[in-house]
Amino acid sequence: MAQTAYADMPGEEQFRNYCASCHGAQADGNGPLGDVLNMSVPDLTTIAQRNDGKFPFLEVVHMVDGRTGVMAHGSDMPVWGDQFSVGAGSGMERDLSAVYEVRGRILSLVYYLESIQK
Repeated sequence: MAQTAYADMPGEEQFRNYCASCHGAQADGNGPLGDVLNMSVPDLTTIAQRNDGKFPFLEVVHMVDGRTGVMAHGSDMPVWGDQFSVGAGSGMERDLSAVYEVRGRILSLVYYLESIQK
């Protein structure tokens, strides 16, 4: 696995906590919940390979934050932009720091995925 300067423990921790159950501890698509899904779970270590050797950073951010969807269980993949916002307030209550925290968590996760590309 290639490692970049972007590899960081928070992104790896986000992955373990929110993604590994479906995508597997090694991000290879072999998570314990993969068998109950209505679709095959992609190997996240080959995102760059599937995109002519380039990691499509912004596209992956949009996938994680819910701007583009993936069908699983007959519905969309969990929208982590929404999930990470739980407890951060909503509507008028939500302050800018909460928005930045959610964005930071998503970016940390995507930087981690970029760092584990084969």
